[in-house]
Amino acid sequence: MKQVVEGSHAVAEAVRLARAQVISAYPITPQTHIVERLSEYCADSTLAARFLRVESEHSALAALIGAASCGVRTFTATSSQGLALMHELLHWASAARLPIVMANVNRAMAPGWNIWADQTDSLAQRDTGWIQLYCEHSQEVLDTAIQAFRLGEWLNLPVMVNLDAFFLSHTYEVVDLPKQNVVDRFLPPYQPRFQLDTKDPCAFNQLAPPNIYMEMRHNIQTAMDDALTFFGQMENEFKNTIGRGYGPVEAIECEDAEIIMVTSGTITSTSRQVLSELRKKGEKIGLLKIKLFRPFPVKAMRELTASARKIAVIDRNFSFGASGIFAQEVRAALCNHPGHPMVFGYVAGLGGRDVTTAVIEEIYRLTKESDLPQQESIWVGLHEVEHAVGQS
Repeated sequence: MKQVVEGSHAVAEAVRLARAQVISAYPITPQTHIVERLSEYCADSTLAARFLRVESEHSALAALIGAASCGVRTFTATSSQGLALMHELLHWASAARLPIVMANVNRAMAPGWNIWADQTDSLAQRDTGWIQLYCEHSQEVLDTAIQAFRLGEWLNLPVMVNLDAFFLSHTYEVVDLPKQNVVDRFLPPYQPRFQLDTKDPCAFNQLAPPNIYMEMRHNIQTAMDDALTFFGQMENEFKNTIGRGYGPVEAIECEDAEIIMVTSGTITSTSRQVLSELRKKGEKIGLLKIKLFRPFPVKAMRELTASARKIAVIDRNFSFGASGIFAQEVRAALCNHPGHPMVFGYVAGLGGRDVTTAVIEEIYRLTKESDLPQQESIWVGLHEVEHAVGQS
């Protein structure tokens, strides 16, 4: 059934179709529409779930850690400063092996206070043990949120579904909503491997001395490794059941490309247009969209870029003192791969600034005209500003 749906509501529809049982959230722009819609569904019994109104994002995730430990399907949503406030408990959720699903509407970190799109908030949490997925459009948002429950529950890991603020969260698009019985076939009721149970007492989250702590962390990494295999199996089943699939990465005309643009999120859609226009002019350009960031698809990255001479990574994020974060990951994936292409890093669109076709064409031109990267990250589209040490 096709409907015109706001991006935030696409998340809410996915959570409804997934039959989440406990939802806990604290409102923060621009994710508020997600939990507003879900609170309405809980209030009018459209969704048979318990909605917990809490005093902070830290409390929202703490409540879900308790609920998930009891063996129920759980969901929350947040953005930016709210995700940062959850940081401590992100580690608790992953180390406790709880399949909590979170939608994070990517928003710039303060100060200055900014509510627009920027991926630094979620990428700053890349070491917390959460699977991370990035979406290009609202249909992918809905499908990915449904898939996230299946992925997390199979691996016993929490999953973060990321969508760009306003470009997706507040934009209306035509979305195909699957029927409930179809989703039920893909996503059966949650059957926890372990849970708090008064009839079977166990201790959870106890002191982990040195002789077992490393093994616990190694098990999380093993689950991350398994995610790369299971992701493909899960998507094949989703495609067979519902009719759509995306893959951990998507390669567009990369087979003969000399320069491959690497993107994630909504910048990908604009890059598709640039690719089409430049291909008509005879330019050998390709596009590689990264959907699955954690675990990072190293093998796919190596295989799909093997024939290119150069890679241009566009980051809507930044790690201060280093470079754009996707560019870091691409370099790390390729560094031990013989004969790999040169990696050029570009930073654009921070704080919601538009990344237009002209910006992407400039990135392509800079890459084509340079034999070697002149910097770890080239900032594109900067306004002229005065700079003083110790001032901002």
